[in-house]
Amino acid sequence: MGYIRFLIDNRLFLLAGFLLTFTSSFGQTYFISLFAGEIKGSFGLSDGQWGGIYTIGTTLSAITMIWAGALTDRFRVRHLSLGVMILLALACVAMALVPNGFLLILVVFALRLMGQGMMSQLGAVAMSRWFVAARGRAISLSSMGFAVGQAVLPIVFVALLVRFDWRSLWVLAAVCVLVVIPVMQALLRQERTPQSMSEDTQSLGMGGRHWTRVDLLQHPLFYMLIPLVLGPAAWGTALFFQQVHLTEVKGWSLVSYVALMPIYTASTIAFTFITGWAVDRFGVKWIVPFQMIPFGVSFLVLAMADSIFMAGVGLVIFGMGQGMQGTATTAFWAVFYGTRHLGAIKAAAAALMVFGSAIGPGITGALIDLGITFPDQMIPIAMFYFAGAALAGLGILRYQRDLPSAVA
Repeated sequence: MGYIRFLIDNRLFLLAGFLLTFTSSFGQTYFISLFAGEIKGSFGLSDGQWGGIYTIGTTLSAITMIWAGALTDRFRVRHLSLGVMILLALACVAMALVPNGFLLILVVFALRLMGQGMMSQLGAVAMSRWFVAARGRAISLSSMGFAVGQAVLPIVFVALLVRFDWRSLWVLAAVCVLVVIPVMQALLRQERTPQSMSEDTQSLGMGGRHWTRVDLLQHPLFYMLIPLVLGPAAWGTALFFQQVHLTEVKGWSLVSYVALMPIYTASTIAFTFITGWAVDRFGVKWIVPFQMIPFGVSFLVLAMADSIFMAGVGLVIFGMGQGMQGTATTAFWAVFYGTRHLGAIKAAAAALMVFGSAIGPGITGALIDLGITFPDQMIPIAMFYFAGAALAGLGILRYQRDLPSAVA
């Protein structure tokens, strides 16, 4: 009942957070990749060329986010979201009008920066700014915008793609973004102002101290965790980016494949909550290495799948990994490195994840051009996941003994 009362009492601000994360969908890989076939056909691009364009645009957006993301500390969400959504709508229109492959790089850059980058950043910062004691509940509820977008939008737009030109659907996407603007402005008419940092109980990391980012980068454990941090971002992004190619190779209908997204999303949400319980019950050090296992198993299943049913099984297992990663990894940094410099610590991990999301489509696209289909690539990618799990497990087993006795 307390959770429901919290939802009712804070419905306006939680709805604003939901809309921010939901609207980020128009710059997310799973949405942009729906049009991969039409984009490649319109501009005569190979899989490798399209992957390269996407990699360059995403990398540029990641670099720009270092500056742009800091704007959330200077402006109210009501004001900043207005500008970001107008620019996101313009980016959608630009995708509808883009005349050549070179300018496509700039369009991808704008979509990724304003959608995947700034809209996601605004959602996270808004919940952290507006809520203190109930911050975790607020973030979990507002993040459902990601899940709903991933479950609903691919089905809707793939169905429309059968009847309408792909460029006109990007105009529709722009209209969807613009419709959200007046709703956001109304919801945030009395926006909460930034609050002073409360006196939180600080938890210590390894060695009974708070680690800085410099300390992190000088310690072996961080480097043993690189595959665990980078892998899901790189190959998970590639999985959605190459979904058109995957369905063509497998002989599946794209409509049937994207219709599986709701069960993938349901699996992700379920294991987000299950993992939260498991972390509290058993400790994060016992959970983190195993989060790579579902990813590896899912890629093996998808590589060998010969029916849309087995594709669904693979996506459900992949969703298990996504749910585990989203919860366990976030808790890991606080437990092992302390909370005083947690923002800087997590920024280093975020940089790795963004880099992974940039290189995954490029690498897989280049290999497709060389005649290695994405299903063929999935088996070595699964081996990468399993090796990353083993390496992370060894590192955590070695250094968990340095944790304070309260969390060891």
